[in-house]
Amino acid sequence: MAVSTIILILAILIGGWSVFSYNRLITLKNRAKEAWADIDVQLKRRYDLIPNLVETVKGYAAHEREVFEKVTEARTKAMGAIESGDLQKIAEAENYLTQTLKTLFAVVENYPDLKASQNFLELQRELTDTEDKIMYARRFYNANVRDLNIAIESFPTNIIASIFGFKKMDLFEISAPEERETPKVRF
Repeated sequence: MAVSTIILILAILIGGWSVFSYNRLITLKNRAKEAWADIDVQLKRRYDLIPNLVETVKGYAAHEREVFEKVTEARTKAMGAIESGDLQKIAEAENYLTQTLKTLFAVVENYPDLKASQNFLELQRELTDTEDKIMYARRFYNANVRDLNIAIESFPTNIIASIFGFKKMDLFEISAPEERETPKVRF
């Protein structure tokens, strides 16, 4: 076999591998972006539910003004973080919002009539369902980001990633240490 034939075969193999690697990186990047969009949709759903929940609770617990203000502030902060696009700020704002919602539900425990209200129960069920969907969307996003980051760092795909400027993406992580602690249940 002639040297030129060997060189041609090697060029075709390297070219084919390059195209395959590039397309794989594009696929992984787009899956991660799609996964982020899924989180965004669920967060929007949660933001839409919160004002209804707060208004329902306000009717029963008018003197708990500080709690309502914190929930509203946390919702506003979280929505602003989404607009910034900074994943770290988003994670911090979402964790703060989750904490304030826990405070709101703790207030609800003091109002048996509210806990029995069909409107409140439906809003609580919707919010719980949304929180579950957010959790699954975050896990899906992190799995896609993990796959992309592994491909970007792995040899020989890292060569193509470097040539075409693919960057690692950040995982959606808990930033507040208290979120990692086991909750204390008191009876």
